[in-house]
Amino acid sequence: MNRPKLVVIGNGMVGQRFLEELITHHHGFDITVFCEENRPAYDRVQLSSYFSHASAEDLSLASDTFFADNNISFLCGESVTRIDRDSKTVVGSQGTNIDYDTLVLATGSYPFVPPIPGRDREACHVYRTIDDLDAIRNSAQSSKTGVVIGGGLLGLEAAKALKDLGLTTHVVEFAPQLMAVQLDSRGGELLRQKVTELGVEIHTGKATQLIDDGDGHRHKLVFSEGELEADLVLFSAGIRPRDELAKACGLQMGERGGVVIDNQCRSSDPDIYAIGEVAVWQGSVFGLVAPGYNMAQQLATLLCGDATVAFAGADMSTKLKLLGVDVGSIGDAHARTPGAQICAVDDNSTGTYKKLIISEDGRLLLGAVLVGDTSDYDTLLQYCLNRIELPPSPLALILPDSGDKPVLGVDALPASAQICSCNNVSKATLCEAISAGCTSMGALKTETRASATCGGCATLVKQVLNAELKRQGIHVNDHLCEHFPYTRQGLYHVVRVNQVRSFDELVSRFGSGEGCDICKPAAASILASCWNDYILDPKHVGLQDTNDNFLANLQKNGSYSVVPRVPGGEITPDKLLVLAQVAQKYDLYTKITGGQRIDLFGARVDQLPLIWKELIDAGFESGHAYGKSLRTVKSCVGSTWCRYGVQDSVRMAIFVEERYRGLRSPHKLKMAVSGCTRECAEAQSKDVGIIATEKGWNMYVCGNGGMRPRHAELFASDLDDESLIKYIDRLLMFYIQTADRLQRTSVWRDNLEGGLDYLQDVIINDSLGIAEELETQMQAVIDTYACEWKRTIEDPDALKRFRPFINADSADEQVVYVRERGQKRPARSEETNNITLVETV
Repeated sequence: MNRPKLVVIGNGMVGQRFLEELITHHHGFDITVFCEENRPAYDRVQLSSYFSHASAEDLSLASDTFFADNNISFLCGESVTRIDRDSKTVVGSQGTNIDYDTLVLATGSYPFVPPIPGRDREACHVYRTIDDLDAIRNSAQSSKTGVVIGGGLLGLEAAKALKDLGLTTHVVEFAPQLMAVQLDSRGGELLRQKVTELGVEIHTGKATQLIDDGDGHRHKLVFSEGELEADLVLFSAGIRPRDELAKACGLQMGERGGVVIDNQCRSSDPDIYAIGEVAVWQGSVFGLVAPGYNMAQQLATLLCGDATVAFAGADMSTKLKLLGVDVGSIGDAHARTPGAQICAVDDNSTGTYKKLIISEDGRLLLGAVLVGDTSDYDTLLQYCLNRIELPPSPLALILPDSGDKPVLGVDALPASAQICSCNNVSKATLCEAISAGCTSMGALKTETRASATCGGCATLVKQVLNAELKRQGIHVNDHLCEHFPYTRQGLYHVVRVNQVRSFDELVSRFGSGEGCDICKPAAASILASCWNDYILDPKHVGLQDTNDNFLANLQKNGSYSVVPRVPGGEITPDKLLVLAQVAQKYDLYTKITGGQRIDLFGARVDQLPLIWKELIDAGFESGHAYGKSLRTVKSCVGSTWCRYGVQDSVRMAIFVEERYRGLRSPHKLKMAVSGCTRECAEAQSKDVGIIATEKGWNMYVCGNGGMRPRHAELFASDLDDESLIKYIDRLLMFYIQTADRLQRTSVWRDNLEGGLDYLQDVIINDSLGIAEELETQMQAVIDTYACEWKRTIEDPDALKRFRPFINADSADEQVVYVRERGQKRPARSEETNNITLVETV
């Protein structure tokens, strides 16, 4: 039998999701897909990662065999030039003619470029596709300064890309504030302040009238008042629907473009549907991926026989990290609802702003704005989406955590509550999947796609999983792995109390089997924390992960990094000279890190001992950048040089770093010491932060950067040196004893019953009577410290592991590099065929 012909125009994220949904419904179509780009669908949400660590293959959403495996005719690199509705055919740019019974438009959108004279000059780009990013990267190689025209979500994302490329970056925005659609004026003002502090210059209220030749740079942007010069211009001023095909064939269009659709994604032609950013539903174009995914799911279900499904709009709430700044916008962020009330917390000391928009009767949350701290976003979103009645004092939801903040448990959420907005996964869907046998996060993600796109809902998904398993009477296993019936905390105490000195002894006495890649590194960390043995000792070496195995961080191309310790960021000219000489000798990429030391990248595994021999001889030691241990203690220049400094921050930073160097812990540790409250060392974003006062030191704890930044909390004030070090000793050892595997101090602190008050009681007041024991254990670690690299280069047996081949002394020729900005970097896969660019080392 002839199957109905389905043609899909467009293979972006939404078009690809539509195909995947069709496959899950066991469709009965002959499918042809037109893909204008020269590659299948890829993840535009993570597009900026292409400038840092991701390749085109990493971003791909379709496997190499997806289309062949599912009998889909995939026309890659071919666009559609015309739709003939009378004959029901589409014509491709390469002369292809395809008949259709059903046609789906998934053509997405294009970047809007304002009609500015000079917009088509050399090194003027848009930020939309991988090809665009390649063009931007090429222009950046001959540029020093870049400017982004547009200060919305996409504009700030583009600004981050330019900064990642090493350009001095400006953002020009026509509106009087950044992110005017999502944020109120105060939120926009704080965002501007934070972005400016990160080194991006912001120009709001500016309309670019002309792009012309610059005097000192390639371009000059001319405003009604003033000028700005740059070498590279990046347009990111919004999007417009790719609707030219629909318009040419006579479909009904929206007032501002786009294909008008009904609740079933059907256009004015009953055989043509539209999904994603090309579609206009009730006058709205949805520029986020979640509504597009929802349309794709609904349409696939409809075409496979379920006529009851309907698209009902989408929540446009967003939580993002823009240039390292947390931003959240929920619901009616501008308080446009009649009678809406507002309550807000504007904390200049921490750089956070949180605003709630509440219904006139005070019962419901209508919207919220969060800048600087989005830790309350998930809770507030559930209150808003599910119309959950607010507590008597709604302000308590956004006040700093005092231990009694109202908690919205997952049991309070209705079955219809949307847990994953990207993939439109409800609590009911998760519970059904759990009942059907998905009893792990991995299985739940595979079955429902919850947390599979941006990952922001992973914590909430895990809470639903645990609550549903408990409701069903299923024990929630908190064992480290199948080989040990203990938590990480329990295993630590087994090792400490029973004086266990090796993994073989541990697994034979207290576990089973041979271990795995979960328990082995965890046990290695615990053994190192307790006894501080050499980690490459034969009885320990098999437990280490790749980085610890070679005492270096493995990089994306198979080479390794060399990171010597620079305590407190203080270094002599002689040592700087040694680093330069070593980098030149071994042709290493050099970069100054945010932790005030110099990383040397690109070393082959066989070169590591040679490099470290020279560094050790010059007085350097391992920086432990490869281990879950203390990394750096950052400092400002303090009272030694700074006119504002009130204490010697460098002296304290060096003392602290040398005291805790090599300390193994559940997660990496970072510290900082600032010489005054101006906080140049950014101590309040560290696991332990120390800030000088006129009377001594303020101690902050449990902050971190990373994917979920958190400000550290004030733990104790005006401490003398002795008390400060005593409290740090106790805190770190208590954390090592009680934290879970790979748990940061911030998460550990959040999970402590009693919160900060409890932690202060244990560490300062010794409420558990363990202070002396904690101090003694820490002193034992300090007394047994030895530089792991110094020990390694003195051990002939240990050096054997750094030979890339057992039976030969030759180097690994698969490690390849490209020259860029005067240094080498790892070659991307698409560059390895270009012999003129690539060198094999």
